[in-house]
Amino acid sequence: MMADMRVGVVGVTRGLYLATWCRRLGMEVVAACDRDPIRRAAAAELLPRVALFEDWGALLRYDLDAVVLANDFDEHAPLAIAFLERGIHVLSESAACVDEREATALLAAERRSAATYSFAENYVFHPHVQLIRNAVRAGEIGRVTLIEADYLHGMSPDDVSSLIGDPSHWRGRIEPTAYCTHTLSPILALTGELPTEVTAFPVDSTDSRQAVVMLVRLSGGGLAITRHGFLQGEPDSHWSWVSVRGTEGLAESVRAPGSRAWSVRVRKEGWTDRNGVTRDEERRPAPLTLPDGTLVEPKAEGTVRILEGLRACVEKGAPPLVPVGPAVAASLVGVAGARSLRDGSRPISVPNVLL
Repeated sequence: MMADMRVGVVGVTRGLYLATWCRRLGMEVVAACDRDPIRRAAAAELLPRVALFEDWGALLRYDLDAVVLANDFDEHAPLAIAFLERGIHVLSESAACVDEREATALLAAERRSAATYSFAENYVFHPHVQLIRNAVRAGEIGRVTLIEADYLHGMSPDDVSSLIGDPSHWRGRIEPTAYCTHTLSPILALTGELPTEVTAFPVDSTDSRQAVVMLVRLSGGGLAITRHGFLQGEPDSHWSWVSVRGTEGLAESVRAPGSRAWSVRVRKEGWTDRNGVTRDEERRPAPLTLPDGTLVEPKAEGTVRILEGLRACVEKGAPPLVPVGPAVAASLVGVAGARSLRDGSRPISVPNVLL
């Protein structure tokens, strides 16, 4: 029998949650690091027998099969490259890169490495996105023409100001468009296309950092509209709402409170049916259950599937669920969007570093 997969974790805020799930799924978390001694102390209580370090470089010298990067949003690429060069599989959260230079270096490192790079984009595998993906793949709504995605937090003005106004927090130093991966990654996964151009608009002209709308042209000719940031009307499906219009119908998240927020409405227009019947129905996701019978909460389902995908990369040689190409592409939309905002919402081409 294969020994438990040995995992290291960088950053024990979000990383502590991921480490806990790694353990529940049968992986062995053997080492972790964080610059903050208070967070390290908290991790020591929740992760007994795990070696804890201040410097992530210590993990490079550890016997690891994979590493989970859950450090600050805009500091992932250098670490991912270093671990790939050691032949350690990488699961990276948030932005894959902060500019074209990092994107090119990350792609090159992944090509050279015997290990794999996976993007920890759990929103691609949330229940409502999976239901929409099934409808799109089955051809129920025809060719995708317009896709919309929200990632919104309905926070108070004081809470928003304390978060994005704190220069010591990564939220306070990133561009308003940067945190777009939770919208763009599902869009790219649903369409199988790449972004080619982005135009970004501030929602509130008095404070462009609060929320942003981006228009993204896709390589197949379709259009994507994304909204992210701090706007009221936060979706109950873990801050995410997705809508896909095709040439023959619609598949979209149900805007409803509670558990129905994970459901999807699928409409097939009557003119597409030989009997002229319009089909309009609500579909609920099937619950995800672990082998031990534990029911997984819908908001944790994407995380579970991403971690299981990492294990398949390590143990079975499977390809990453969200590989480095789409990860870089989604992240570069935020880079191009920032430039668009600075240039008065001028359309900006997204660099195609995948050639």
